[in-house]
Parts: sequence; structure tokens; C-alpha cells
Amino acid sequence: MESKEYLKSVFHMMKRVGDVNLGSFRSRFNHSEMRMIEEITLARGRGERVISTQLARALGITRSAVSQMINRLELHGIVKRCPDKIDRKIAYIELTEEAEEIYRKERDSYCATLSRAIETMGEEKFLKCLELTEEFCDIIEKETRY
Repeated sequence: MESKEYLKSVFHMMKRVGDVNLGSFRSRFNHSEMRMIEEITLARGRGERVISTQLARALGITRSAVSQMINRLELHGIVKRCPDKIDRKIAYIELTEEAEEIYRKERDSYCATLSRAIETMGEEKFLKCLELTEEFCDIIEKETRY
């Protein structure tokens, strides 16, 4: 196969992965929002609070993109900005109580779908797929580093 065909295949694969819906229903959140909510939840589990800069770094996107996401989620009552008591320039991003319940249900649905898929595929094959994907991404990142 020629490199143009490989490129076409890689783009197709990336699109398919991006289009995968892990839930058994129409999610209220897109993939990036779900990842952001997960980061907020993980931080809280560690007894920490997060600010938009930390979320941008964790998600690998710009602060501007995170800010847009937060604005949208704030309008829908999913997240709230909580100012720091000492430094008013700092705003922590937290989930609302309603969002925590919605997130738990969606995460549980995602996990159930993933469990069934892994059972069908086989855990060994699934883990090998993850390993090869990581290796491929590491190689591409190394090749495209300036």
C-alpha cells in the first residue's frame, strides 16, 4: 500500500474513533466535555480543585477552548466557577450537584458498553490494540516534533 493510501486509512480510522458513542443513549456531553468533567472529578477525588489552565494542559487544548467549553457548560448548569477566597483572579471549576449525577450515569453507561466490547474482542486483543496505538502515536509525535 502507498503512503497516500495509509494516510487515507489513518484519517478514516481517526474519524471512526472520534465518532464512536460509548453510551447506549445520546450523551449530553461531547468527548472533550466528558474528558474535562472526568478531570474535574479525578481532581476532587484527590482532594484538589482545578483551574482552566490545568484543564487545558490535561486535555491538550488551549485555555481559550477550555473557556468556551466552561461557558457552554455553565449555561447548562453543569459546571460553576468558584472564586478563590484569597486571590479573586483565580476561579476553580467545579461540577454542580446535578452534573455529578448526570456524569455518573453516563460514565456507568460508557463503562458497560466498553466492558461488553472488551468481552467480545477479548481482553488480550484489546490491550494489544491500546499498546500498538500508544506506540504509533509516540512515533508520530516524535516524527512531528520541531
